[in-house]
Amino acid sequence: MSSRRYARGWGALSLAVGAVLVSTAAQSPAPDSAREQGTAADRDATAVVSLDGCAADGGLCSAPPHTVVLGGDRVLTGRPFTLGPRATGPVELSLRTPGVLADINVTDERGRRIAGAQSADHTRWTSAAPLPAGARYAARMVVDGTGAYGPHRARLDFRTAPMPAGERLTVAFGPDDGGTYGVGQPVTAELSRPVPADDPGARRAVERALDVRADPHVEGAWHWVDARTLHYRPRTYWPARATVRVRSGLDGAHVGAGLYGGPSRPLTFTTGARIEAVTDVSAHRMNVFRDGELLRTLPVTTGKSGYRTRGGVKVVLGKEPLVRMRGDSIGIARGNKEFFDLKVYWATRVTWSGEYLHAAPWSLDSQGSEDVSHGCTGMSTEDASWLFHTVREGDLVRVVNGYGEPMMPFGNGFGDWNLSWPEWLRGSALATDTTTDTTGSASRSVAGALSPTL
Repeated sequence: MSSRRYARGWGALSLAVGAVLVSTAAQSPAPDSAREQGTAADRDATAVVSLDGCAADGGLCSAPPHTVVLGGDRVLTGRPFTLGPRATGPVELSLRTPGVLADINVTDERGRRIAGAQSADHTRWTSAAPLPAGARYAARMVVDGTGAYGPHRARLDFRTAPMPAGERLTVAFGPDDGGTYGVGQPVTAELSRPVPADDPGARRAVERALDVRADPHVEGAWHWVDARTLHYRPRTYWPARATVRVRSGLDGAHVGAGLYGGPSRPLTFTTGARIEAVTDVSAHRMNVFRDGELLRTLPVTTGKSGYRTRGGVKVVLGKEPLVRMRGDSIGIARGNKEFFDLKVYWATRVTWSGEYLHAAPWSLDSQGSEDVSHGCTGMSTEDASWLFHTVREGDLVRVVNGYGEPMMPFGNGFGDWNLSWPEWLRGSALATDTTTDTTGSASRSVAGALSPTL
């Protein structure tokens, strides 16, 4: 079989970026000027291929003519080329002549496999997400050709264009790295600049790049709280004693309108036992459970008329052994008979506006029988100390059978769990895609975040 026949086999491969097709087509015979790029020894074993549309399509790709070296073992190797700044979509490798891609493996410069999938007829491979800018990639293929081409191996090396100068979109994850939290702790992502709701494409790009993986696995999704803030939670609570790893794939990714992502620090945290404090307002008692087992029942008092305790699910935000509480912090002016100024011990915070579970020795006679507080949940000093030393950030506090307004999902703590799963998914830019199964494996569905490299 002649070297030119092998060249036609290589020329059957094409590269498409987004909706723009860039084909690699063999030229036979090759122009003399292009042939002169090879040495005298290898000119008969080379064929020059061009990338159709490179110059005419506004600089989609940039490189001189690319020489394909045809070895006797039927390994076809193309000279590296660069995709231009307009190549911002997923990359597609397409076989244009009879045959199939029997095998394909695309890796980055660190040898990590790029997520992607073949078409049903095994003639195309498409990356699962756009590839980060300024990086090198290698595609190794086994082409099972038919007729004159026959089976052969091929390697295609290419680069993505460097990022243009300008501000980079980065993300800061929460909670703190390396900590242990309760099973109700959501993951937070604070963006360095806003991504507005009227740019759904950019929001999808961001969401796909934010990767959350849990062991054991859970189903979960991101929810846009505002233009700069996202929260991630499972469909139900995190498993007890789980490990959660969060990373950003934004570095080098094209977000939209000339905006590219920058580097961000990853996050790993674990969950402890499932601790849940359930306050039954009408019964004036709190039941505290660990992994479903009742640990203790505490007599309590909650918010009286006009200051009712919020109902629903809350999450422990922090703990303060001693905090000064003043009436003017919740709008009660000095001189009003409801005004208070107290030193409070063993205070477990559940809202940013100042709702706590705390020691209230002044209301011992009412605990277990009536509601006399200004919205907090009061108990004896002994019980408050025990609760303080039992719960951690991220543990669950549920208020049931009460009379107050429901806990808001956002803005006053973590009320994320008060949204149903369908309501939560409506806050995802990928709501129409399959929901995520957050696992420790390489398989990822779109709604949680597609990692461009695995």
